[in-house]
Amino acid sequence: MSGVSDRNAAWRQQLRRDMPGKERTSIERVRMPEVDPVERIKSQRIEVNKGLTPKMAVLEAKRCMDCINPTCMEGCPVKIDIPGFVKNIERGEFLQAAVILKNTSALPAVCGRVCPQEKQCESKCFYIQKLDKQPVAIGYLERFAADYERESGRVSVPEVAPANGIKMAVIGSGPSGLSCAGDLAKKGYDVTVFEALHEIGGVLKYGIPEFRLPNRVVDAEIDSLKKMGVKFVTNFIVGMTDSMEDLKSEGFKGFYVASGAGLPRFMNIPGENYNGILSSNEYLTRVNLMGADSEESDTPVYHGKRVVVVGGGNTAMDSVRTAKRLGAERATIVYRRSEEEMPARIEEVKHAKEEGCEFMTLTNPVEYIADENRRVKQVKVQKMALGEPDASGRRSPVPVPGSEYLIDADVVVVAVGVSPNPIIPRSVEGLNISSKGTIIVDEKTMESNIPGLFAGGDIVRGGATVILAMGDGRRAAEYMSERLTTERI
Repeated sequence: MSGVSDRNAAWRQQLRRDMPGKERTSIERVRMPEVDPVERIKSQRIEVNKGLTPKMAVLEAKRCMDCINPTCMEGCPVKIDIPGFVKNIERGEFLQAAVILKNTSALPAVCGRVCPQEKQCESKCFYIQKLDKQPVAIGYLERFAADYERESGRVSVPEVAPANGIKMAVIGSGPSGLSCAGDLAKKGYDVTVFEALHEIGGVLKYGIPEFRLPNRVVDAEIDSLKKMGVKFVTNFIVGMTDSMEDLKSEGFKGFYVASGAGLPRFMNIPGENYNGILSSNEYLTRVNLMGADSEESDTPVYHGKRVVVVGGGNTAMDSVRTAKRLGAERATIVYRRSEEEMPARIEEVKHAKEEGCEFMTLTNPVEYIADENRRVKQVKVQKMALGEPDASGRRSPVPVPGSEYLIDADVVVVAVGVSPNPIIPRSVEGLNISSKGTIIVDEKTMESNIPGLFAGGDIVRGGATVILAMGDGRRAAEYMSERLTTERI
């Protein structure tokens, strides 16, 4: 180990001599190449961002200042060695960069695409903290290294400890479950992931469109886990197919619940039960997982010419951009706050606008109007003004009296949040659950009040980013192993 450390120290010193800090800071941040909007809206399966070329990646990596105390790592929930993988890219050692990523992340190609790096690792970058400049494009570089490895055909599999014969169950195959499963497998556990749907990947498959995250990328990450020994069981609902007690009788010693937040929320306004009004969960799942964009689909969704999407998060952006790809002549975001308050990533808002999606901000639906067949035909909306900040720090929207008016719509997609999946919380006797239906856990260990039952991701947070959910999974794996080792639950 000391030999590796000495080698790293040596090449870092060499890099500093070859390119002093002043020369590095003069390099402009790389721009991600994108498919033209006219072309990309022709299909759900055309990925918008094209990725960096090796030359672009090396140039961007040269911007990294190789800080003695890399604050970027403070913003990463899974604690990736960011300077380590970035400096390997700078030296042209792309495969080694991928190896470093996989040491801590089960899903580097996924995270490089969908994580909000601008609010996490990149927000802590030296360039922002000290120079008021654009940060190193850590997310772009993460995607580059992972994609380069996959496309090279020389995919590495993380080292796995000798099998210890202890069976562990992970419930849910979304990012949190996959992260936990990967870390447990590295420790030598016999890991089985139970997935309720027919496809592995959870929200990565049903919730995120392929124009942002292609299924082939998710499948490649899952294949790596399989090579590490992780087993997957689909069409299996823990709490219905079998109980947790049934699984215990089969020899499972520890459980990590990562069943997500699959219960959609609505606004409880008049007309919400009319035909043509559906949740973003249903809309995206039908299209992403069940092929509803095809006319031959067994579970079609009405495409609509005038589609209204209610909400301002990433799911709302995914929905309105999906509507555009399904042929909507007018696809509109209706959001009760201003654009500055939108929780969606800036990049997703930018892409939506480029693709012709419209934005009606400071506007809120108050009623749906239907035709004689009870199909939605209009949305009554009301203008809003911003009041005092609420608990989230954003200014609260306040209705403007007398400002209601009608807009036409033949499809409405409601993307105002989700609630935790209630099946597992209700099926485990004595499990502590919050008033919002989330599982209550120790924030340090991710363990519930039931010994040996851990949980993380949306089932605990109520709504989380991919990387935060993955951080929960890693933390749970660490403490699950520690508990089994010390207490033999």
